[in-house]
This record gives sequence, structure tokens and C-alpha cells, in this order.
Amino acid sequence: MKRNSENENRAKRVFCSWSGGKDSCLACYRAMLDGRFEVSHLLNFLAEDGARERAHGTRSSLLKLQSEAIGIPMVQVKASWSGYERKFKQAVSELKLKGVQGGVFGDIDLIEHREWVERVCDDLEIEPVIPLWGRAPLDIVQEFIEEGFEAIVVATRIKEEWLGRRFDESFIEELKNYNFNLCGESGEYHTFVLDGPIFKRRLKINASELERVHANGMWFLDIKSGELV
Repeated sequence: MKRNSENENRAKRVFCSWSGGKDSCLACYRAMLDGRFEVSHLLNFLAEDGARERAHGTRSSLLKLQSEAIGIPMVQVKASWSGYERKFKQAVSELKLKGVQGGVFGDIDLIEHREWVERVCDDLEIEPVIPLWGRAPLDIVQEFIEEGFEAIVVATRIKEEWLGRRFDESFIEELKNYNFNLCGESGEYHTFVLDGPIFKRRLKINASELERVHANGMWFLDIKSGELV
């Protein structure tokens, strides 16, 4: 009986679906605070050439620095959009062999995203954990700042001038002038997290190695290198 009780109380090993941005980072943090979960891996998807994050365009080397700064190993997978689900299932199946029983996702209010997460997790027989779902966008962005996370804007289709901007109260006040989810849930902007309560070390980017790139209707901040301090 004692052994069964210990098994029941043991935290469930989960991966975090990781983009390097604020929502996946905050979801990871909330899962850690929950007490029922142990985040054992960060799962990150890259473009087919493996050079950059699939959606945000961040260099894979910077995402690895985040992993090192946090102290949680990262699994990086190359995938096209058309092959994403197949590669996702393959990667998670391999993580299940390491004891993973669930996945943490940073989705907030796009029902098609939640439906995909629940369907795929059901196929994989793992638990979907969606800590930010249904919360007010303003509450989410304020919590991110109040908990001590630090991030900058690295992609946007709204204003080029936002690139490199610190994600803080003044930025949120400006976002209120626009008619979209304050979290940028539909891709209006993306962020890259540099520090926070789950980080053991801060990530510092080299300001002299930044370039603005315009592609497919989006502005991207190409951060070429960084270091841990």
C-alpha cells in the first residue's frame, strides 16, 4: 500500500511545447508551480533546414541557450508545416519511452488550437495541460511581467518599430490601442524570453549583432548570437 501511495503522489513527467516566447514560458512556469507535474523536456520545432524556430524565426542556437539557462533539456525537431503533426507524434512517442505522460501547451483562446492539442494528445494517450486556457489576456500579460519575466519582441506584422522592444507595461498600454488579443494569439507579434523565475541564468543578446528582416508579411529581429550571464 505504501508503494502505491508513493506512485500516486509522484509528479507526472511532462514536456513543454516550446517556442521561446512568453506564452509557452508562462505555461511552463504555471505547470511547475502546480505541483502535479515535473517538466522534464522542452519540445521545440524548427524549419526544415533546422536553422530557426518554426513560427517565430528565432535561431535554434538561441533556443538551446534558453534550455541551458533554465536547466531543462530541449528536443529540437525539423518539420515542414505539412509534416508537423507526424513529426510531433514521433517526437512525443520517443519522449514517452523516457517516462513522459503529458504535454504542456501555451494556447489561450483559439479553439482550433485546443482541438488539435486534445485530439493529438488523445491519439498519443498523454494528458494535455493547458494552464493559460480561457484566462483574460490582460491577466496573462500582467502576470508575465509581475512574476519577473523579461522578454523582447522578435517578430510582428503590425509595426516594424516594435522589433527589439522590451515586453513591459508601456508596450502593453500601446497594444490596447489595437483590436486584437493582447497576447498576440493570432500571430500579431512574437517574443523571445531572456530571463525569469524559471531561469537559473539570464540570457544576454549581443546588440551589435541584430538585423531586421522582412519576409512573408512579417518583420523579424534576427538575433545572431547571445550568451548566458
